[in-house]
Amino acid sequence: MYLGLISLLILLAISLNIAIAVESRRVHDKIYTSISGASCFRRLNGTHQTGCSSSQYGSTGALHLIQVVEDFEFLLRNPPAPPYAPMIPPHLFTRENIMRLKEQGTSSISAVLLIGGKEKVTQFSHELTCPNRYSGLLLSESNETATCDTRNPENAWNPWGSGLLHEDFPFPILYISDEDEVNKLKSCFEKFNNYDYEGHNTRSLCSVELQQFMVGAVSSEVCIRRTNFLNNLGSTKYCDPLEGSNVYATLYPRNIQPNAVNGQANETNITDEKEKFILITCRMDTASMFDNIALGAMDSLTGYVTLMSIASTLKQYLPSNSSNLTKKTNILFVIFNGESYDYIGSQRFVFDMENFDFPSASTQRAPITFENIELMIDIGVLDEISTINVHTLNKTDKAEEFVRVLNSQSQNFNINYQLNVGNNIPPTSAQSFLRKIKTFPAIILNSKPQNKYYHSIYDNAANLNFTYYNHTEQNYTKLISTEEALQLFPAESVQMKIRNASTSVALALTQILFNQGPKVKGYASPLLIDELLHCFLEAADCRLFKDISPVNSLPGPPFPPMRYISVLMSPQDASGWTYRLMGFLLSDEVDTPEEKCAPLPLQWIAGPKGVGECRHTTNNYTYALSPAFLIDNYDWKSGEYSTWTESTWTKLSARMFLRPSRVHEIVTLSIGIVVLIISFCLMYIISSRSEVLFEGATSSSDALSAPTAC
Repeated sequence: MYLGLISLLILLAISLNIAIAVESRRVHDKIYTSISGASCFRRLNGTHQTGCSSSQYGSTGALHLIQVVEDFEFLLRNPPAPPYAPMIPPHLFTRENIMRLKEQGTSSISAVLLIGGKEKVTQFSHELTCPNRYSGLLLSESNETATCDTRNPENAWNPWGSGLLHEDFPFPILYISDEDEVNKLKSCFEKFNNYDYEGHNTRSLCSVELQQFMVGAVSSEVCIRRTNFLNNLGSTKYCDPLEGSNVYATLYPRNIQPNAVNGQANETNITDEKEKFILITCRMDTASMFDNIALGAMDSLTGYVTLMSIASTLKQYLPSNSSNLTKKTNILFVIFNGESYDYIGSQRFVFDMENFDFPSASTQRAPITFENIELMIDIGVLDEISTINVHTLNKTDKAEEFVRVLNSQSQNFNINYQLNVGNNIPPTSAQSFLRKIKTFPAIILNSKPQNKYYHSIYDNAANLNFTYYNHTEQNYTKLISTEEALQLFPAESVQMKIRNASTSVALALTQILFNQGPKVKGYASPLLIDELLHCFLEAADCRLFKDISPVNSLPGPPFPPMRYISVLMSPQDASGWTYRLMGFLLSDEVDTPEEKCAPLPLQWIAGPKGVGECRHTTNNYTYALSPAFLIDNYDWKSGEYSTWTESTWTKLSARMFLRPSRVHEIVTLSIGIVVLIISFCLMYIISSRSEVLFEGATSSSDALSAPTAC
């Protein structure tokens, strides 16, 4: 009987606890409404911190809608109920306005919300006017760039840059693009805040709380030192280096090096001075001010897709065996990661070449050095493809010959290539090579800057005027004629423009390497370009990505892959897809069943038919981690290598609630204090009069029996 009663009491207690928990959850949901958006976060370099951070326990502010520039005055001139969280449309999110909030609103601004689309926006770039200004070619005895006019933005490589990406803000910034979320915020503001502004301090206001506290601070040097110290005691991390992977592949397979097979280190490996390469490069990454929103359609994807198209076309233009080439030169394709942050990928590539570590010993191939590179073709930003400048630091016969051949091969494609010699070269990966060896044979294909959304959330498919034509029944790797291409795509489409540029480069290289001309007729396929742009701008769940994945693998997500370099252990989607793409476009199909299609360089993929095929590949990864994090006692202020890190954080969240007025808070606090004092007084009275109040009651000591004598 007693056991059943005890069980019943336990069940009642559990039920009561569950009911209290559910009810408290309901109360929480009634008080707070979650808001979804993209957060601005903190990055650090060798000398500074940039980005945003909330206070340690979150930043709270009353909503205030900014519709015209004059609305900022309310927030900056003795607002009645600070702190506030202004909701700013993109066309007013300018350097002048945001810096005013930072400098003049230290006590009145606790958070900023960037809301809505870009209907009224004419330019929106948060990058510097001279990107990577401290990490490329520098002026003599100076840390200023020699390749960009920092004093005259109109002549800079990013004339529309606001530099906000490199500012440090003492408040969090949240970007909200979803229309329903924006309407929810505006509705709450209209209902509770948008009247009797002077009476804000007398009533409850619609407010937001942003949890975006960044653990790292000061600089990468300080942050790494703190992390290393704490790692002796625990596992706390303050920041992580920006790092990822470069992807490379050769047009023709390289021979295995015997002493590498024996397991010897690269330092003892002997380079083959007779092995020559033409190096073709671009970057895969991009950047923006907000987490996970960086498509980089025009700032890097056009160059990326152009390189992929060149690789696919050359694979079909040139003989399958390098011994049949007129000029015995292999082609090395490298796609660098982290170039947006002081050329992380290319700096590491150059560092490895200097130390005979590229490629790594595990590949069993001879190291490649600067002496093995006959020519570097770096594909930069292609904002306008009708006129492409060929930049070179020094006037050389190779550069002049290449431009001459380019123009002769581009007559049918309405592209004009112009040779520009001198220091005014764009901020591309070639600067990492030229900074080490100024006579390095590098040329850069780059157009005049026209992208007003460089390194921003709005450099997307719309900025590129991209429309996916979805010709799924067509073979996207097959070369096609101009007449066939125009039946599938308009002449002014971005697909045709990239096709024209990639074809002219492929034809020029074919003429240089193989006097007999292309072995097959046709030009680069705009179908491949269409698929590449669709996969990287709209959805990773696309036909091309399915074809280059293993058979029966899960489809990609319904959104494009992230191309921000990020940190170790974070998703490296762009590198993974790039690796598979290079393996597919530059490989040869071999007649080998799946069970025998291993180890590398053999890879089994689904293929265009979806039934599986074995490919002999030449692709591989190489590290994109700055040498600054490898060198002992590195001078963080030297500027020799990139020092970018990303702060860690515990939580990124935002929620809306009704903040009580100051009067309400004071009254509530006062009542609580009064109740507390009364409680203490009552307890004192009861305790001091306990004999009178509880006369006749048995004391606890009386209830105890006397101890038994031993």
